[in-house]
Amino acid sequence: MIVRAVAAGILLLLAACNPLGGGDEKDRPAAAQDFPRADRPIAPIVSTRWSSEEARDRVNEAEDIMDRAGIRPGMSVADIGAGEGYYTVRLAKRVGADGRVLAEDILPEVIEALSRRITREKWDNVSVKLGAPEDPRLPANSFDRILMVHMYHEIAEPYAFLWHLSPALRKNGELIVVDANRSTDQHGTPPRLLACELAAMGFRMEEVIPKPTAGGYLARFRRIAARPDPASIIPCAFRN
Repeated sequence: MIVRAVAAGILLLLAACNPLGGGDEKDRPAAAQDFPRADRPIAPIVSTRWSSEEARDRVNEAEDIMDRAGIRPGMSVADIGAGEGYYTVRLAKRVGADGRVLAEDILPEVIEALSRRITREKWDNVSVKLGAPEDPRLPANSFDRILMVHMYHEIAEPYAFLWHLSPALRKNGELIVVDANRSTDQHGTPPRLLACELAAMGFRMEEVIPKPTAGGYLARFRRIAARPDPASIIPCAFRN
């Protein structure tokens, strides 16, 4: 079973973990300096879109991912790294008037463009928010699902980011990650590495499903433990 194979791989990754190395902390945000750096490459942000909306709809990408994520009318969902809003507007339609969608991105120009789209298309159940590389700035205990689609490998401070994100999930909420199964410097995240980094933050991988129509896989996580003390976090080492 895929999840069992990933879980076994986590043990290997944890065994290979290295303490935080050196480096100039002055180039890091103050809110990230108590956390270790990721012990692997961080992909640069090269585009606000993974593919065209028309191409993605032809393979039923968003509907399939939302089905697998268990997104239903009335839910509150956060779309992290929302970009141009492909998932944002489709989530808004799925959760309906009784649900809410918060679209977050770290680029002001992206947030401004998305805000214009939300206003133009009259999505009254959507709000937008500017986040930071080390903190998505989400309200606590607010979301049934948090989605991160084709963006995890671009998070510059993953341990700080996940630590700050964790309280935003409601009880029984889920974190949903969609990414490509390749190295982070190639704009993907191997599932074993993803599971290891999330486990360090108190999350357990519930399921990982190959999703070639979405460019990789879908992984579902639940929070099963409290956030660790930042000083106790040991970064997962991954070597290709």
